[in-house]
Amino acid sequence: MHIDTITSPDLDWQQEALCAQTGADFFFPEPGSSVREAKRICGMCPIRSACLEWALDHDERFGVWGGLSEKERLEIRRTSR
Repeated sequence: MHIDTITSPDLDWQQEALCAQTGADFFFPEPGSSVREAKRICGMCPIRSACLEWALDHDERFGVWGGLSEKERLEIRRTSR
């Protein structure tokens, strides 16, 4: 049995993301764990800015997106009001 996956055109960028090739463990660490490795991977990712923009536009509150942690994205949202 084959199940088709529904993809949204605005998420096509995720297929090119380095995080999609490494797994979610680095990007959604346990509370208090280091995000250093996730940020290192994000730093090499060609679509980092699209990822960060998506996370900010969709108020993503968990994980590392576009190289920034939850706290760092919250600070951007606070200062951009």
